[in-house]
Amino acid sequence: MTITSKNRLAGEADPCRTSLYGPPSMDALTERALHLARAGRALLGIVGEPGAGKSTFAEQLWARLEKERPGLAVTVSMDGFHLAQKVIEARGQAADKGTIGTFDADGFVALLRRTRAETEDTENTVWWPEFDRDLEDAVAGAIGVTPHHRLVIVDGNFLLSAHEPWRQVKDLLDETWFLDALPEPRRERLTRRYIGYGFTPQAARAKTLGVDEDTSALIRGTLSRADLVLPEAT
Repeated sequence: MTITSKNRLAGEADPCRTSLYGPPSMDALTERALHLARAGRALLGIVGEPGAGKSTFAEQLWARLEKERPGLAVTVSMDGFHLAQKVIEARGQAADKGTIGTFDADGFVALLRRTRAETEDTENTVWWPEFDRDLEDAVAGAIGVTPHHRLVIVDGNFLLSAHEPWRQVKDLLDETWFLDALPEPRRERLTRRYIGYGFTPQAARAKTLGVDEDTSALIRGTLSRADLVLPEAT
């Protein structure tokens, strides 16, 4: 697998650079991830607030794993389960896009179950959707998880939510790591991201401090359920 583009913008971390998070070091985290996959397929969750850099961290970890064990790991994301833009608009939720109610949670849980279960048939591929920022919609069948992928890295905001059906996710993951972002740098990254998507600086800041701040509080409330908490370096 090649590193899929997550539409990284100027100023966001490159997968080959040092991670924002730790200790433990990325070397130690790579070893921990490899250990998870020692006895068969494992699913590793990467969770954090909006702007924490979950996808970038997942790609950085994948890049390190690829050096150690080429072809062992693959990255997928909860973001592929955004409801379609036209559905969100029809439901009057356009301003709330990205909140917990604008995802297909049941579909996400179902595909996690398939990903855990379908590991024996060498011809079988579990196809995951990917969110395309240019389209502002998910693209079906964009990422293939094949039987030789022993470690599936899953990033997302609500992996530790206690609300149904999200509460089923934790038991489908072998471990979940929480990226404990510093509040103001996280907000600054998020604001820059929205500006890159075409928001005015004022609108970007308003979204960051409005609906996204409510989502952040919801996610931060799940931190105690994580298997490992990684602090952002100061």
